[in-house]
Amino acid sequence: MTTYTGHGQRQGGKGRTSVSLLLDVGVPLGSYYLLKDGFGTSAVAALAWSGVVPVLRTGWGLLREREVNGLPLLILLVNLVGVLLGFETGDARLLLVKDSAVSSVVGIVLLVSVLLRRPMMTATLKPWLTKGDVGREAAWTRLRRESPAFRRAELRFTGVWGVAFVGECAVRAVGAYTVPVDTMVWLGTVVMALTMGVAFVVSGALGAVPMARMIAGEVRGAEPGKAEQNSSLAGSTHG
Repeated sequence: MTTYTGHGQRQGGKGRTSVSLLLDVGVPLGSYYLLKDGFGTSAVAALAWSGVVPVLRTGWGLLREREVNGLPLLILLVNLVGVLLGFETGDARLLLVKDSAVSSVVGIVLLVSVLLRRPMMTATLKPWLTKGDVGREAAWTRLRRESPAFRRAELRFTGVWGVAFVGECAVRAVGAYTVPVDTMVWLGTVVMALTMGVAFVVSGALGAVPMARMIAGEVRGAEPGKAEQNSSLAGSTHG
């Protein structure tokens, strides 16, 4: 029903992630069937109104954090356009394609950001890896400036998510016009969940985990006394 990005998950771990999943996935899915089967609204109206909650949540997140984060802003705009088009055209399948459009636009923008060497997923990844720790944030800054391996891992992380979103778009777009609307509403959520699961694993293995190890190593190397200890060991070896 929507594209989940984990926006606003800088702190709070599993609790905030669960709330976000509930608002971005559970509420729209439940709202569709409640409106259509419980209140007898049309599929178009049910789809359109069920997409309002993610739009409002993303907008509120941007206002609350008082900063312009490109990815959530992009998703907000595409979702909003999709909802408005659905009301205007009265086409339920077009609203289903709207979800694919969100994924495709996000995926393409992520891949372009990789080509430009300005990976957009960094804004989401950095808080998870640095955990608000001053030492880890300093290590991130040094590695990003001095380590090509760190920068490559950062690019791979965003690249994996870009490919995942584009692939999800293709699958859901085909399903929107080949599968019954009522079926595609929940099946689209399944496709999204599977895509995100695979993307989490692959992006972690290729990007986040290597970066976390490099940050930990950099922090250990910068601990008080480490530099002096390493220097003395080097001196005794040469002596």
